[in-house]
Amino acid sequence: MEKILLVVHLIIALAMIGVILIQRSEGGGLGMGGGGSGGMGQFMSVRGTANMLTRATAILAACFITTSLALAILASNRAGPTQIVPEQVQEGEQPVDAEPPVVPQTD
Repeated sequence: MEKILLVVHLIIALAMIGVILIQRSEGGGLGMGGGGSGGMGQFMSVRGTANMLTRATAILAACFITTSLALAILASNRAGPTQIVPEQVQEGEQPVDAEPPVVPQTD
């Protein structure tokens, strides 16, 4: 389940990058510049294309956030509960994950 969600997350990320790059910016952008000469200029008006791309970006962003949260929840459930502050060790006891003390050898 986690691997499928990760693949979907990556596809959404790539789609969002593509949609953002073809939007027209103030400087002309990569996609919709060039006035009304052929291509997408005849298919839709500039305003209609901008609205469609803005809506697509918002939908992809919402899907991206949703998959990000789902991946975070799956990862936290798999790892199990963790402690930020270690438990106090009583005097004379060794912590469970501690290494034995190193004793220097003298000759």
